[in-house]
Amino acid sequence: MSEVRSADGTRIAYERIGDGPPVILVDGALCSRTMGPMAPLAALLADRYTVYRYDRRGRGESGDTQPYAVEREVEDIAALIDAAGGPVRVYGTSSGAALALEAANRGLAIGKLALYEAPFIVDDTRTPLLEDYSAGLTLCLTENRRGDAVAHFMKAVGVPGPFVFLMRLTPMFSKLKAVAHTLPYDRAIVADHQRGRPLPKDRWTFSGPILVAVGGKSPTWMRNAMEALTNVLPSAELRTIAGQTHMVSEKAIAPLLGDFFIEGAPSVAATGARR
Repeated sequence: MSEVRSADGTRIAYERIGDGPPVILVDGALCSRTMGPMAPLAALLADRYTVYRYDRRGRGESGDTQPYAVEREVEDIAALIDAAGGPVRVYGTSSGAALALEAANRGLAIGKLALYEAPFIVDDTRTPLLEDYSAGLTLCLTENRRGDAVAHFMKAVGVPGPFVFLMRLTPMFSKLKAVAHTLPYDRAIVADHQRGRPLPKDRWTFSGPILVAVGGKSPTWMRNAMEALTNVLPSAELRTIAGQTHMVSEKAIAPLLGDFFIEGAPSVAATGARR
């Protein structure tokens, strides 16, 4: 494990594997270096790239300086880019995709950006997540009911109640509870775009190559959101990965990322893959 110091002095823990141009992987909610999809994905990319996985602040071995702000998480990525000797390629999934997009939009040294299913809600194909969700999350955490906070989040994102009940009985649930206090951080990153409204056309100005990916088996609201996101980004191309859901397989996403991140390679759109 290595570490960098963010602009506010917070320790950000990371690991680096592989050899080649640098790629930073940005986790979604509740995930960290020891739990989630990025470790197996990094292993698949490491033969072509130097891959950086890190604990987002408040998770794993990273610090959690208060008060929280999205800007601080952007600064964390900036510190990693400095360590990598940017410019870098960045891949983010779920709320990590929204965070990665924000980092690119704020002018960090990011050459190419890949996003998988940022959890935006842009129409009436699913119920928006509004202030009552945030209030319920805050209440659970204020009363130190971490398990209830995790369950509240899981139900809000569409996990069936019986599955949530069974999850509480597994050893993994204790790991989820350990990072439950970071759920409001992810909410802060995506809240403005979970209201069931069209995405603003001038919100993001990053002009580098952007790959937006969505699972072919993901729900309609998510597929609509990723199409809408592609349409408002200046240089984005959309790719649907057949057979995949929000829990995308590393074996399905790795070849797409590997080819997209190649320096000077033709864009996916140029090869007719935008759809």
